[in-house]
Amino acid sequence: MTPNDRRYTKSHEWVRLEGGIAVVGITDYAQTALGDITYVELPKVGKQLEAGHEFGVIESVKAASDLFAPVAGAVQAVNAALNDTPETVNRDPYGDGWIIKLSGVTPAALANLMDAAAYDKETANH
Repeated sequence: MTPNDRRYTKSHEWVRLEGGIAVVGITDYAQTALGDITYVELPKVGKQLEAGHEFGVIESVKAASDLFAPVAGAVQAVNAALNDTPETVNRDPYGDGWIIKLSGVTPAALANLMDAAAYDKETANH
């Protein structure tokens, strides 16, 4: 079930606002397609990201995929636990498997992203 409390990109990232902080991860659909995740390349804290631009890489036994920022913002935190347990993204993609947190994000920045129903419709065609 795709959570309704966040927005989604065509490249399978999700973003959820917690106050002024945007939490970013990949969707359950993406982690299933990737298979067993073995490595997550995280950006440096403080790095300024632009919406739609690459911020890291996620690797699995099957493939490596670029990660794209769903919104612009400054990296406030990275999920350093993924360095030791990248499989957390497989186990809990919408919770403990978050990847980065961005500051300086407004609700308006999420307006062009898909809601859960639109994302489910998008992925149903694949």
